[in-house]
Amino acid sequence: MPLEFQSISHGSVAFGFFNIETDMILLNHYFFFAQDFCHLVSAIAKKPLPELNKALLNIYVIEKPKDIGNLMGAIHGIDYWGFIGETYKRFPFPETREEFKQKPDGYRRRAEMEALIQKYGREGAIFVVIDRKKERVAVGEFIFASASFQELVRYVWMGGYPRWNEETRPDYVLSMKQNLDQSENFLFKGFSL
Repeated sequence: MPLEFQSISHGSVAFGFFNIETDMILLNHYFFFAQDFCHLVSAIAKKPLPELNKALLNIYVIEKPKDIGNLMGAIHGIDYWGFIGETYKRFPFPETREEFKQKPDGYRRRAEMEALIQKYGREGAIFVVIDRKKERVAVGEFIFASASFQELVRYVWMGGYPRWNEETRPDYVLSMKQNLDQSENFLFKGFSL
């Protein structure tokens, strides 16, 4: 489930997994896959940065809130409009609380999720810009202090809320942690998961 995180540019913003059966993440109106996010974080962690550095993140953008849908309505099975609603039609909220765990094999539904989101949004790419002098990270239009960006990374490591099923993480998440543990990059120096 997405949580609120503090940004410099937009105040509180929603970030996180929105369905336990897929590894897709939302950041307000941006949608991208956890696998791509982890690969990006790994790439950043592997290299020391000059004052400013950029990387690309492939995303989908859904501009209209009605096309995004109503997460709480979809979870409760009463409102299936928009992208999130259609996602919950295919992958309903679990019957019991114990089953509410992020599935580590969600990446296997990528092609299905890409076909679904293309009905509502457009594919694109955004720059992720790391600014060492200002100690912040811009993810497209959203600017985060370094510590806030680290919290986004920690959220993905944890499997968000409700956490990874049986604490089993996908290989790309484990690889990200390994790269973070060895990082000399200022953004992750002293950061631990």
